[in-house]
Amino acid sequence: MQSLFQQAKNCFLTADPEQKIEKTFELTSSWQAGNLSWDKNESIELFDEPGRLPKPEIVMPKELGKRKPGSEKGRATLIHALAHIELTAVNLAWDAIVRYRDMPKEFYDDWTQCAKEEATHFSMLRTRLQEMGYDYGSFPVHNELWKMAIETKDAMSDRMAVVHRVFEARALDVVPGTIKRFDNIGDHFMVKTLNLICDEEVGHVSSAAHWFRYRCHQQQKDPDAEFFQLLKRYMRSPPRGPFNHVVRLQAGFSQNELDFLDKNSPNKNWEVKSPLPLGKG
Repeated sequence: MQSLFQQAKNCFLTADPEQKIEKTFELTSSWQAGNLSWDKNESIELFDEPGRLPKPEIVMPKELGKRKPGSEKGRATLIHALAHIELTAVNLAWDAIVRYRDMPKEFYDDWTQCAKEEATHFSMLRTRLQEMGYDYGSFPVHNELWKMAIETKDAMSDRMAVVHRVFEARALDVVPGTIKRFDNIGDHFMVKTLNLICDEEVGHVSSAAHWFRYRCHQQQKDPDAEFFQLLKRYMRSPPRGPFNHVVRLQAGFSQNELDFLDKNSPNKNWEVKSPLPLGKG
């Protein structure tokens, strides 16, 4: 019987996006059918970087111009940026499965399903790009999401809290506005795609909240206090609002967490008098 962890690593290291997506769908189907083993003691070499082709070019965020959806090219650059986030999310899901091996089966259920859904999002966005005469790789991208994934790699709780509950959760706030932009110009395919993304990202962030709190419970830590400390540990400045309270509550945020985010947003510096320890999860 093939191994979930070995196959997840193969998906992670596959460079060609089309092949990565095909392997993702095949792997998730095999896992959900019960056709893969998951021996937690299996020896698996870990890699910090996923497989990538030379394009898209990775640049610093400041080198990217503003994506103005008023023009055809501006809309394409925006869709391309969204596609890059979704493909990165596929890699994040497979990395979490390979990297965090001491978890219950439900953890692997959640993140294989996440990989499948993110792969679907990427495929839909890439289809729209191709219809416009572009493709994934046509524009440069930044890599800040993956950089944070590497910074948090040694602690599952840190990865769940910061990468998924800060970076990924930002989609819960901004995608509804993006949907309106595409609706205003009559791009019904993008409206459908972004509505799907918005709905399913709630589930992804909710899974992260569940497993973050799972680890906090194991370590006898208060989840809200731990979340606040991890924000200060990893973020140079507080997350920028406004925050979509209704959807974030659905995605597992506590009212206490939302009050903290509101209080500290948008441009205040953290007041940390002494270094906070890196949480180990």
